[in-house]
Amino acid sequence: MSRINLLDHGYLELVDCWGSDEAVICAARMSTGKGFLGWEPGPCPRCGGSGHQSQSVPVCPACEGKGKIAGDMKLLRYLWKHGHATPFEMAGLTVEAQAPLFVFREWQRHRTQAISEESHEWEFSFNELSARYTPMPDLNYVPTVERLMAAGGKNKQAGTVPGAAALTEGEASFFRDRLRQHYFHAQVLYESALKSGVPKELARVHLPVGRYSRMRASANLRNWLGFLSLRLDGSAQYEIREYAEALGGLIAGKFPRTWQIYVEGKSQWI
Repeated sequence: MSRINLLDHGYLELVDCWGSDEAVICAARMSTGKGFLGWEPGPCPRCGGSGHQSQSVPVCPACEGKGKIAGDMKLLRYLWKHGHATPFEMAGLTVEAQAPLFVFREWQRHRTQAISEESHEWEFSFNELSARYTPMPDLNYVPTVERLMAAGGKNKQAGTVPGAAALTEGEASFFRDRLRQHYFHAQVLYESALKSGVPKELARVHLPVGRYSRMRASANLRNWLGFLSLRLDGSAQYEIREYAEALGGLIAGKFPRTWQIYVEGKSQWI
């Protein structure tokens, strides 16, 4: 699977995937045992449209003798709309991401041991590169001038401090230059500390949140979509929205039917 390049040094890559849209339907039908019948309306695939399977089975259990099915997209939409979320836990994916530390902190704040819909927390598994064991890569995020100029508006989190001057392109470029210098000097101190014998776990303490790190993140489909309901929102920070949009593309490719109903409209349980 090819990587999706993001920001200036970041990426998102699919590592593993399990389950399918069909698996969601099969899980929802555990009580009836009907399994997956077909996405679109039409003749029942079990009885061929006759309404019965054999003399010993006069009424087809799949279509209940009707000879036709409503199509499992109808069931998938019903599950989503009415908050029957458990079947969506029967599928999921694992991704690898390289992103600035502040993006990971926004991402990882949704981890919890038990799903709490009231607090919008979702269950994930993370494994991030540990700077206690290996030096961090010398990669740092430098926002573009366009990104710096686009901040603000109605989003309070993206606003400036009270009394701040209106940002100009010249000041934005100056900030970028100073930021590169800051990253350079931080790296010089980091490498010097490592060479002088400072333990790796302490040599990193001054590194900025713009430093890139890597992690793998794993969750079931229910939790990924809950996460995206927050991180695709227009009020979310631009940088994490970039990763959320890339993640949405991966989900759309692996679970196209579920993604279709997701984009049609969010349910109350998200």
